Amino acid sequence: MFALRTAAASGSIRTSTRSYATLREIEIRLKSIKNIEKITNTMKIVASTKLTKAQRAMEISRVYGTSNDAVYKNAGTVIAEEAPKKLVVILSSDKGLCGSVHSQIAKAARLYLKSNPESDVVAVGEKIKAQISRSHAKNLVLSFASIGKDAPTFNEAALIATEIQSLGSAYDDIQIFYNKFVSGVSFEPSHKPAFSQSTIENSPSFGTFELEEEVVGNLAEFSLANTIYSALAEGHASEVSARRNAMDNASKNARDMISKYSILYNRTRQAVITNELVDIVTGASALE
Repeated sequence: MFALRTAAASGSIRTSTRSYATLREIEIRLKSIKNIEKITNTMKIVASTKLTKAQRAMEISRVYGTSNDAVYKNAGTVIAEEAPKKLVVILSSDKGLCGSVHSQIAKAARLYLKSNPESDVVAVGEKIKAQISRSHAKNLVLSFASIGKDAPTFNEAALIATEIQSLGSAYDDIQIFYNKFVSGVSFEPSHKPAFSQSTIENSPSFGTFELEEEVVGNLAEFSLANTIYSALAEGHASEVSARRNAMDNASKNARDMISKYSILYNRTRQAVITNELVDIVTGASALE
């Protein structure tokens, strides 16, 4: 009889120990989720603050981009269908935690490279470089890092354009891939052309501008920098917006998990207390 009571008591102790361990694990997990929720919420607030600045920079860049496009539209500038030398410039950044910003622009670039496999590639940003290197490492001729930490400037775009010009290849078709800002909750991968000097000179109505040959060369380089600057600003605004939305969703998910784990913690705690009361009553009855 005494042995049976001892076995029952030891079984109760093991059950109580398991409950305590489970309760402690739930408490640690709940604390961890609360800390994560604080971090994601802070990152959301920071991204919301940066978004205003990014949109302001984007609106300024759009003025330059629109003026640049108007010049070539009036001149009737188009890229030849059988352009022998092609270049793809993919604009992204080094940062993550921004949803599908990098993967979508990489997908769009891969789709273009599938039909133009001989194109050279310039990657702006470590994230896009890593993704393109997996499938088109041989096409990659130039890459840039530390771009997109803050709102882009024309100086950054001019440096990128200068490095592209220094490659020494006369590209007939240059396509700039970037994420186009649509609204605070959406963006879309897009691309637009940057015209070479020969393409500009062969424009049907470009003679009306009466420019010298040296000026045309400078115009082509400036146009490339201008196009990159406009695309960088669009991509930066899209990335900050996507990061804010991603952190907002992460914070909501964390709050849902906190609610579920709080209920689980309270139920487990109540079960532990109930088991302890049962053990006390059983022990008292056994002594009697």
